[in-house]
Amino acid sequence: MNLTPPPIPDFEPVGGLLASLDLVRVTQAGPVTHLRLNRPAKRNAINEALMRQIHTAMIQLPAGTRALVISGEGDHFCAGLDLSDLGERSVADGVQHSRGWHQVMDAIQFGPVPVVVALHGAVVGGGLELAAAAHIRVADDSAYFALPEGQRGIFVGGGGSARIPRLAGVACMTDMMLTGRVLDAQEGERRGLAQYVVAAGQAVDKAVELAWRIAQNAPLSNYAVTQALPRIADLPQADGLFMESLMAAIAQGDEVAKERLQDFLQKRAAKVVKP
Repeated sequence: MNLTPPPIPDFEPVGGLLASLDLVRVTQAGPVTHLRLNRPAKRNAINEALMRQIHTAMIQLPAGTRALVISGEGDHFCAGLDLSDLGERSVADGVQHSRGWHQVMDAIQFGPVPVVVALHGAVVGGGLELAAAAHIRVADDSAYFALPEGQRGIFVGGGGSARIPRLAGVACMTDMMLTGRVLDAQEGERRGLAQYVVAAGQAVDKAVELAWRIAQNAPLSNYAVTQALPRIADLPQADGLFMESLMAAIAQGDEVAKERLQDFLQKRAAKVVKP
């Protein structure tokens, strides 16, 4: 009985609208799509144009996508907001700019598929906000995490104040913003900013491996984990348990779930073993 998952095919460029984007590169290998931030000369700092292209890619994912990897070209994942793009803004303009970032980050966190982000080099400011919107974070040894907004006289505006404390805690985020503290990959993992740390240069490979594994899951089960689980965590316990019951009933009633349970009972699926 062969329980080995199928090999990961080569990634190929996608066509259509996504092929016309220049600040992101989108490729696909079977059910896994890979989105690369493509401003390496600017350390993938996010300006308005890049923000719009990320959003376009998220709402136009190629057909058949069941998991997404996000990474950055060049030496860094993302150095945050492109401050040269900030300019002079009124308070109203600043609110609208922040809300535009929120749309992008919500499209990542609450999009149709799980998102694995591969982190290397700078994961700074808005880059950390982007990483926090993903569901799984893989950092290589070169990654470092920082929130320099306090030293720039600004405040996080891309959803970081809502997401990062859920990962690292309010005290850690406060320290990073007030003092400019920089966390290396190992400290970032201990603080909850990454779930995996790998050797330098291996983050994308590990992220693709995880995304491929995720893509083999039942789609409805993946959706429940990424969409219901964080909402349940925010509810009072009694309300969360009721939502859990509803979600569990919906998931186990899915035809794919029924087939997979039969595969397990008929010993056609692998058991969980100690690593």
